Formats: sequence, structure tokens, C-alpha cells
Amino acid sequence: MWKILKYSFTDLFRSKWNFIYFIFFLLVSQGMIYFSGNLAKSAAGMMNIILFLCSLIGVMFGSIYYYNSREFIQLLLAQPLKRSSIFIGHYMGMTLSLVTAFVLGTGIPFALNGIFMTEYAMNFLYLLLSGAFLTSIFAAISYLISLKSENRLAGFGISILAWLFMAVIYDGLFMASLIVFDDYPLDTYSLIASMLNPIDITRIMIVLKLDISALMGYTGAIFKQFFGSPLGISVSLSVLVLWCLLPVFFIRNVAMKKDF
Repeated sequence: MWKILKYSFTDLFRSKWNFIYFIFFLLVSQGMIYFSGNLAKSAAGMMNIILFLCSLIGVMFGSIYYYNSREFIQLLLAQPLKRSSIFIGHYMGMTLSLVTAFVLGTGIPFALNGIFMTEYAMNFLYLLLSGAFLTSIFAAISYLISLKSENRLAGFGISILAWLFMAVIYDGLFMASLIVFDDYPLDTYSLIASMLNPIDITRIMIVLKLDISALMGYTGAIFKQFFGSPLGISVSLSVLVLWCLLPVFFIRNVAMKKDF
């Protein structure tokens, strides 16, 4: 598995698209710092870019890279190698390459401007961790969908729809449900519903760490009371890890049964 992981990592890391991904975050991060003149405001400004772009790029790369490597995977399947090692190594190499490009592209400008010497260092690390989680989660979801779908167009389309649902539609349905059931106690429901969407969990974590939860009103107070506590942080991180592991588990199961 480690050799396949290494090959997938170097193959994608040397590609022009991964380089463009790295340069994009490098320029955007430096631009945020330059125009705002404040590291804390720059980190807050990067929040929405990271939430939506990391998840979208993870979905796109997960699907495209699988379909482009399908012949290579079939060649590996003819070798005396475990199926689980082939697919998990292939996925992990791809994900590690994307996460590395994101972390370096975002981290280098902030590090050069001294954010790790300020009180905002831990908040910035949460920002990087959130982007890494979202990349891993959505790349795994997209990879799983592509693995189950032989048709490239269908697999890519379903992956984009899955991202669109979690990034946009889910929040609309969530807000609508809060309005409809406004007369009922919704504290526990709000917490559970937020955990069912990885983008929502990471958004809440970042908002709380950047101390702008007051903008969320009563809902923000509920989230701060739970997610701001050590227990809440542990639970949210555990849920994100679970979101990372579950798609990988299903990738392994589908790969073991799929007839190539």
C-alpha cells in the first residue's frame, strides 16, 4: 500500500493542476494579508474560500483522478496485490497531495508574515486543519461515487451534486426546519443536524475560534456553549475523523466486491 501511496502522491503532486492549486492559495493568502493589513482579519477572510473551495476541489480531483487512473488500477489488479491496498493507497496518495498543496499554499504567506509568533497561531492551525479535513472527506466521497459508477459523466455529476447538497441545499433545508419548528426546543436538534454535514462542523469550529460567533445570535450562543468546551471540541474532531474514515471503509468494501 505504501508504494502505491507514494506513486499516487508523486504523480499528482508533480501535475500542473496541483501546482495551480498551490499557486492559487499562495496568491489568495498573500493578497488577503496585503490588502487587509491584519493577520486575524486575513484568516477570517480565508474562511469561506477554504470551506467551499477545499471541498469542491476534493470532489473534482477525487472523481477525475480515479477515472484517469482506472487503466493503471486495472493493471495493478492483475498483480499479486491486495485490492484494499491498491485502492486505499491510491486514494490516500491523491488526498495527501491535495492537502500538502493546500497547507503549503495557505501556510507559507501567513508563516512569512509571522502569524505563528502571534496569539492567532492556534486559530490559524484550526483553519488549516479544517481545510485538510474537508479535502480528505470530499475526495473520499467523490472517489467512492466514481468507484461505484462506470460512467464518467454520471460519476462526476453525482459527485458535484453531493457537494452542492452539503454546501448549499443542506443549510437551506436546515434553516427551513428551524423556522417551521420554531415553537419547539431545538438546541439538541441544531447540534445533531450540524454534525451531519462536515462543512457545517468545520464552519462552526472556525467561527468559534475566530471569536465571531456573536454574529450568529442565539444559535451562536448554543454552539459556543457546546463546541467551545473541551468536550465539544473533542466531539467535533471525532465526528470529522469519522467522516474521513466512513467513506474509506465503503471504498474498501466496494473495491473488494467490484468486478473489473
